[in-house]
Amino acid sequence: MIPITGGRVNGPGLGGVILPGGADLQTIRPDGVTLLQARYTIRFADGQTAGVINTGVRGASSDVVRRLTAGEVVDPALCYFRATPVFEVGPGPHGWLTESVFLSLGERLPDRVRLKVFRVD
Repeated sequence: MIPITGGRVNGPGLGGVILPGGADLQTIRPDGVTLLQARYTIRFADGQTAGVINTGVRGASSDVVRRLTAGEVVDPALCYFRATPVFEVGPGPHGWLTESVFLSLGERLPDRVRLKVFRVD
């Protein structure tokens, strides 16, 4: 379990912060594939909050995993890191987040994870 201590959310029509208190639960299989489930809360710039459950998978060659574990910056194209975030938010300007399917592309950096989230049309 890896604590989620904060972060930022930036995108078209969205801005906010990831609040401390979330967690990234990981199951690392013997073949090096990692199953992920992250749970955290976003506070948007307008004060509304949304819960996020982001379930996914990360996999890479043993050499890439070794380099990531050693804290090296690795080309994200060398690592499969995909997840499907689900947003829990009440009525209001961010309610549309509960009406679509999203896909996130992840990148593991030495000191953080960066997610690019896309709404699936």
